[in-house]
Amino acid sequence: MSIKELPRATRPREKLLAHGAPALADVELLALLLRTGSRGLGVLQLAERLIGDFGGLAGLLHASPAELARAPGLGPAKRAELAAVLEISRRVLAQQLKAAPIFDSPQKVKDYVALRLGALTHEVFAVIFLDSQHRLIEMQELFRGTLAQTSVYPREVLRQALLLNAGAAILVHNHPSGVAEPSRADEALTQSLSAALRVIEVRVLDHLVVGAGCVVSFAERGLL
Repeated sequence: MSIKELPRATRPREKLLAHGAPALADVELLALLLRTGSRGLGVLQLAERLIGDFGGLAGLLHASPAELARAPGLGPAKRAELAAVLEISRRVLAQQLKAAPIFDSPQKVKDYVALRLGALTHEVFAVIFLDSQHRLIEMQELFRGTLAQTSVYPREVLRQALLLNAGAAILVHNHPSGVAEPSRADEALTQSLSAALRVIEVRVLDHLVVGAGCVVSFAERGLL
């Protein structure tokens, strides 16, 4: 059934305007974004297929450009719209984190790093640099590695902290395997960088490990 065949009150756009976005299912929200279907598929059917193929909205939004290009029914315009939605989400969270101390919204920090690193197929080590009031200055991806390991150079982390006049930092890296459980090497790296940054009076507040749908906090585990 196409959207035009649905009773007006149950069409995604009318439903959203009447009851708000939370009233819509994932398929309906995606259908609103896509606007049109593809050959042989209405927009609702296309949205349902994409959500199924990519394992939900999160999988779809985090898919690589190459993966999206292979998806039936997703032309350049639709792929650009999906990329724009993800980037808007990142920027909104970054703006919120700059407006208040980071400890006022720990879940937003996890959401932010998940949006930045959650779908990567290679390992990235990043640092969230904070000012003296623990507000976001910026997040920098400093090192990239393979699926197995990343080489992290403390002097580069210290150099960036000094350039940004940071007062604190949160270490972040992803596990492309999807398992967010910290390793012994992760713990050793945390201790090494914490000691190095203390020399320039920058406190490491946390180390976040990003996996598939999960972000593990060293601070919450008592590992700092």
